[in-house]
Amino acid sequence: MFQSARLAPNIVFLDRATLPAQMEYPPLPFEHQWTDYAQTTKDQVVERLQGASIAITNKVVLDKEILSQLPDLKLIVVAATGFNNIDVSICQKQGIAVSNLQGYSTPSVPEHVIAMMFALKRNLKGYHNDIAAGEWQRSEHFCFFTHPIRDVAGTTFGVIGAGAIGKACADMAKALSMNVVYAERKGVQNCREGYLPFERVIAISDVLTLHCPLNEQTHNLIGKKELQAMKTSCVLINTGRGGLVDEKALVDALKQGEIAGAGVDVFTQEPADISNPLIANMNLPNLLLTPHVAWGGEASFPKIAKILISNIIAFVEGREQNRIV
Repeated sequence: MFQSARLAPNIVFLDRATLPAQMEYPPLPFEHQWTDYAQTTKDQVVERLQGASIAITNKVVLDKEILSQLPDLKLIVVAATGFNNIDVSICQKQGIAVSNLQGYSTPSVPEHVIAMMFALKRNLKGYHNDIAAGEWQRSEHFCFFTHPIRDVAGTTFGVIGAGAIGKACADMAKALSMNVVYAERKGVQNCREGYLPFERVIAISDVLTLHCPLNEQTHNLIGKKELQAMKTSCVLINTGRGGLVDEKALVDALKQGEIAGAGVDVFTQEPADISNPLIANMNLPNLLLTPHVAWGGEASFPKIAKILISNIIAFVEGREQNRIV
């Protein structure tokens, strides 16, 4: 809780440019100071947060070294769902509350997942590239089949991470007459009701979508071993976090035909450059890349603004909302 009603909260947004410029915040119902920075480097964080009681960050890292120098900080609002850029254990020790944004990216992310699924299952990129290369024009027939076209009805849709987004993806898959299975946490043998063992889901899925948080337990959750265990007709879609998948192993699996395709919206380093194996191989016909925009449907923007502001209001009023710690 913000302890003194006599002091106006000093709010600093460290990387405002990571959200759409046209996004407008609802007004705060109390006196406050608000400073936006388009972006903030690591060397600038401490200086910019000196005297701030509330910090807003999307991707700027707030680690032990930085947080130890910010005695006035009372609340961190992560302007996203993932909070792996925050040292939560240090926040807990220093009495700094942390909240995130939950629920804003539904239905945007699930729609992106389904769009990627259809594009890859029906090989839309491969056929587009064939026309661009003149292959169809050189053929003698009104249509030609250079890539498999796989239907999704009746196939298995595997979900790793059964939070709000994962379940929303599952609902869309069910509407398409797909069979949905949820994966238990990797290595856990005694499954919760409604879940199957992780290894089983990996092996039976025709489409596998990732929606779990990135942490020590989930880093490279999908690696060479898991890719080799999948069906050769499986499509892997990652709109969760880049570090969930071993990117080099994924490219190798695509080239060797171990899986049918992959749709990737998130990368280990963002923005990704040519040193990233996915970027270096982006011309593969069975690889579809987007620049971390699955969440960015137009309907998400007012939700983000509303939840961000309501998190701050709740904290100032002494209520817990979307709290991590």
